[in-house]
Order: sequence, then structure tokens, then C-alpha cells
Amino acid sequence: MNTKITLLLTLLFIGGNLGFAQQDEECMSKLSIFHEYWKAKNYEAAYQPWMDVRTKCPRFNIAIYSDGEDILEHKIEKSTGADKVAYINDLLKLWEQRAENFASKTPKGEYAAKGCQLMYEYRKELGKSKEELYQCFDAAYNLDKGTFTNPKSLYTYFSLMVDLYDAGKKPAKDLFNKYDDVVEKVEEEVKNYSGSLNKIIEKEEAGTELTKKEGKYKKYYESYLKAYDQISGSIDSKLGNRANCENLIPLYQKDFEENKANAVWLQRAAGKMSEKECTDDPLFFKLVNAYHELSPSANSAYYLGILKDKEGKQNEAIAFYQQAIDLETDSFKKSKLFNRIGLKLKAKGQYAKARNYFREALKANPSNGRPYLSIAAMYAASAKDCGDTNFNKRAVYWLAADEAAKAGRVDPTLKKAAAQSQASYKAKAPTKAEIFTEGNSGETIKIGCWIGASVTVPKI
Repeated sequence: MNTKITLLLTLLFIGGNLGFAQQDEECMSKLSIFHEYWKAKNYEAAYQPWMDVRTKCPRFNIAIYSDGEDILEHKIEKSTGADKVAYINDLLKLWEQRAENFASKTPKGEYAAKGCQLMYEYRKELGKSKEELYQCFDAAYNLDKGTFTNPKSLYTYFSLMVDLYDAGKKPAKDLFNKYDDVVEKVEEEVKNYSGSLNKIIEKEEAGTELTKKEGKYKKYYESYLKAYDQISGSIDSKLGNRANCENLIPLYQKDFEENKANAVWLQRAAGKMSEKECTDDPLFFKLVNAYHELSPSANSAYYLGILKDKEGKQNEAIAFYQQAIDLETDSFKKSKLFNRIGLKLKAKGQYAKARNYFREALKANPSNGRPYLSIAAMYAASAKDCGDTNFNKRAVYWLAADEAAKAGRVDPTLKKAAAQSQASYKAKAPTKAEIFTEGNSGETIKIGCWIGASVTVPKI
């Protein structure tokens, strides 16, 4: 009896494996077929063999899901009515199946956000309300903030919050908190991509040729930095004047007692008031001092510097700014502090000191070209004061153009602005005819005053 049972189990095992092997062979064949069609972007021809593999062997290969995404997006684009809705829902289902069958290759926040974005883009077809869509994005963000990084989805998430606030469905507190959440997330991603790009820029600046792989990575990092720069502006535009002093001060005044021991709340409140130029109000003083007493940090020291600036105590302000820099250990944030201080000194006309801070900002984060543009602007503003002849005064614009060129070279978000600035400065520099008349083609001119630099006259 036992022998018969053993023999039966053996036959079932062999039969099962043969069936699986046949299925495996069929799936392999059809996967090869649909993948070739996918590579040729013939998504119509790819659809049926792809569906066969997806149905029979859902765990066979990740290409079922990566290729399938393009196939279904094509179907959505080419269909209408009920068919379009069916394909949209099937794409949502495909991402769920990917998570079930290839969990390690399906970041939760990323794919949850993709699903929300798809529903947002086809909200009319799916009959989704803004409340439902916001809840979808909020759930995705809280599910896995680390992989919720898509620039477009981050903007949509915040945009929906603003729309709900305008409709009276979300309070101001939620709006400002969500703004801080999204802005901090964007900054975190910019920091990550900047750090990766900095390594490549440092290699380039040292005169070392990039490998093909490094060149591809550079373009990849630059594309994301451009996208984050774009949505940063869009987020601020969407918020508009909703976060003005008239709205912020009563809100923070009302919540101060409840949050005076909450360092994160104090930092965000002080930061928002500083950003929106609400620093003349006594509440800012209250927030900053409470924050610094509770959690002395680079941010709190910086805000104390602002207070001292307001009081006209510049030396004390600089001391606090320097303290902020000393307390900051993160090079990305340190760069931002250097740049902020440089801008304050630039606004006061203290160009030499400002340039020192801008240069330190560049050392801490080489892929941020804004300090270069600030230095260029200061050079241009000093052209009339930093030369002993009219020709030499205008030669300062060559220095300004060089700084602007550096900004475009290292910062993908500034290529257009840097090129425009460079062209503008060059147009103000001596012409070829003037160089010929002066007879100093290729010579080096020393620029005095605070600039203290040399510039080579272009050869003609």
C-alpha cells in the first residue's frame, strides 16, 4: 500500500514538473515575442502575447510589468470611453500585481504615487474628487516617504492641498504644514542629486575626462535637478500670497503656547516668517528665542543673526551667522547658509565680504551655480569704480562674463539664465575695434579695488 502511494506521488510530481516546464517554455517564447514588439514600440502587436504571459506566469519576469506599463499606456492613449477606463484600471491593477510578485523591485511610495498620479490625470474619466485624490497621495506619502520622490507627483500632492484649502475643506495650519513637508522633501532630493553631481563636476573641473557611464549619470542627475528646480518655483507660485504675514502671524500666535516646546514647529514657523519677510513682528523674536533656547542649532543661530541685523548690530549679526555655519555639519545646508549670508552682505554693498561667503558656498556645494551669478553681478556693479581707464573699467565685464559662464557650466538649472547674463556682460565689454585701437590684444589687465583680479584681453 505504501509503495503504491509513493509511486502515485512520484508520478504526480513528475507530471507537475513537466506541466510547469511546458508552461515555462510557452511563457519564455511569448515573453520573447512581446518584448521584441515592445522594443519596436509596436504595442498593439505586443498586447496579446504579453497578456498571455501575464495571466499564465505572473512571476516569470519583471519585463511583464516594465514592458506592460508602456503597452497599457499606449492602449489608454488610443482608446476612448469605457475602453479607456478599463485600460486605466488595468494599469492600476498591473502595479498592484507587480508589488505582489516583485515586491523587492517595487518601491512602495513610488508606485503608490504613480497610481495616484494616473488617477489624477484621468480624474474626469474615473470620476475622482479632489478629496479622494488628495487622500490617495497622502496615503502614498505616509506609506513610504523615502521613495515618494517624483517631482510631478510632489507638486500634484501640494496643489491638491491648496485647492482644498481654497474650497474651505482644509485649514491654514494643514496648508502650511504640507508646504513645509513637500519643500523639505524636495530639498532632500536636491541635496541627494547635488551630492552625486558634485563628484562628477569636481572630476571635470580637475580636467579629468568623464567615462561614458559618468556622462550618462551626469545627464540623469541634471535632468532631475532641473525638474526639482521647476516644481520648487511652481510650488511657491501655487502657494502665492496665502502664506503672507497677515495669515501667518495670527496662526502662529494662536498655536505658540501649544507648540513652544516643539522644536520642529518652532523651526518651521520661524523659517516661514523669515522667508516671507515677517521678521519685524515681535512674534518672530519670540519664536526665534524659544527655538534657540530649546534646540540651539544652525537654523536658530541664523535667525538670531537676522534679529541682530534688524537691530542694526551688524557685527553681532555676523557673529551669529558664523555660529550657524560652525554648527552646521551638512555640506549642502552649509552651502545654503554661506549663500544666504553672502546675499545679505551683497545687498549692503559689502562685496568683498560677500564674495568670500559665495566662494565658501561653492566649495560646499559645487553644483549650485547661483553664487557665481552673484559674484558676476557684483563685478558688473563695480565696473565704473574698479579701473583706471575707461577701457579697463569695461574690462571688468569680461570677469563678470567668466563668472556667469561658470554658473551655467556647473548648474543645470541655470544654463539659460547664465548664458543670458554672460551675453549681456560681454556686450558691455570693449569691442574688437576698441581692442585694436588700444593695441592690447592678448594682454593681461589687473583690476584693482575690492576685486583684486586679472583679466586677459581677448586676442583679435
